[in-house]
Amino acid sequence: MSSPGIDRREAIRRGALLAGVALVPDWVEFAVRAQAPAGKTYLTAAQGAVLSAAAERILPRTDTPGALDVGVPAFIDRFYGEFMTAEERRLLASAVEDIDRAARDAHQAPFASLAPAQQDAVLRGVAAAQQTVTPSPFGLLRAMTVLGYFTSEQVGKKVLNYDPIPGVYDGCVPIEQVGRRNWTT
Repeated sequence: MSSPGIDRREAIRRGALLAGVALVPDWVEFAVRAQAPAGKTYLTAAQGAVLSAAAERILPRTDTPGALDVGVPAFIDRFYGEFMTAEERRLLASAVEDIDRAARDAHQAPFASLAPAQQDAVLRGVAAAQQTVTPSPFGLLRAMTVLGYFTSEQVGKKVLNYDPIPGVYDGCVPIEQVGRRNWTT
């Protein structure tokens, strides 16, 4: 008896939907490729500092790894530099700028230097201010953080259930049951 399994792409899409994040379909494919280290960085050091601090506040370390622990900032940086469209890059850069500007307005200090409680308040304020904005720069940053986190190998193996060979192997089935297609390994 076989079970209707899902592939990695579908698992990522469903996981993102459960987390309240809508994904562009192409991003799921890019996400797997963006998990490998890049040879260079694309965001400026200042943008990277804001991005890293924001990602860690969105998915902080608890009894499970946080966004920094699994390399989400490097994932987003590579995604930004190699897979996003110009409009998506502009939107992500805007998110980083909005967060840092809100921090400087409220606390006269860069976002990355604030205490976690202050960072959380800034992020809640930016998210609330962009709730009716479509597409939302903060929504994109949040989606990228969740995508980077849940597609990381560490989260896949230690936080989520991991099955390297999903489904049941059945080596002898009538071809009509598999859509009249030939399969290879």
